[in-house]
Amino acid sequence: MEAPLPSWLDPSLGTMKRAALWLVSEVGVGKTFTKEQLRAAFPGVSQVDRRMRDLRDFGWRIDTNREDATLDSHEQRFVEQGDPVWLPGRATRRAGTAAIGAGRRREVLAKDGNMCRSCGITPGELYDGTDEAAKLDIARREVVKPGGVRTTELVTECRRCRVGGRALLADLGEVVRAAAALSPSDRRVLEGWLDDDQREFTVLDRLWSAYRSLPEESRAQLRSQLGAT
Repeated sequence: MEAPLPSWLDPSLGTMKRAALWLVSEVGVGKTFTKEQLRAAFPGVSQVDRRMRDLRDFGWRIDTNREDATLDSHEQRFVEQGDPVWLPGRATRRAGTAAIGAGRRREVLAKDGNMCRSCGITPGELYDGTDEAAKLDIARREVVKPGGVRTTELVTECRRCRVGGRALLADLGEVVRAAAALSPSDRRVLEGWLDDDQREFTVLDRLWSAYRSLPEESRAQLRSQLGAT
């Protein structure tokens, strides 16, 4: 039989632990809440928003409208419960998950060319066919190094790519092996892209990408019009 949860009203617990218990006891997984509701639950408690954000370092998933476009700017969704931080010894910050400060954020953005490293969009640029302007953020990406060692690194992504790539795993070893297997001519092309840190896509490349993004009914229609089987 599981032990009962401590009360989120217990003043002897830290704010982060109380916020975790409030989510479990008062909100519930899958439900939304507002910043106003959070602050009303913890009157007079400074930086309660930040303490709740700290839960993400312990496997808690709390989405804002940056991760879930269906949310309003004042809403958040409690998506997944992580470590039970209220238990003794469970609120120790994991390695590599320290908060990203403003200086570090600027450094990552500069090194990434101030663009999304997944799709190449820049801040304020409109997504194709929409009036939505891109916003960039810093995401943590798990990377498998040659030899199988896993690390967590920072990468610049737009909101769209960050939502779709939350569980993405980058395998550097596989990329290195694939690059080593290229023909000399293909390797020279790749080296040029690496030097420029960009690739100019042909019309054919863009058409293929557009085709792949179509629903099956539309893909079939295009194949039919082009006489493809």
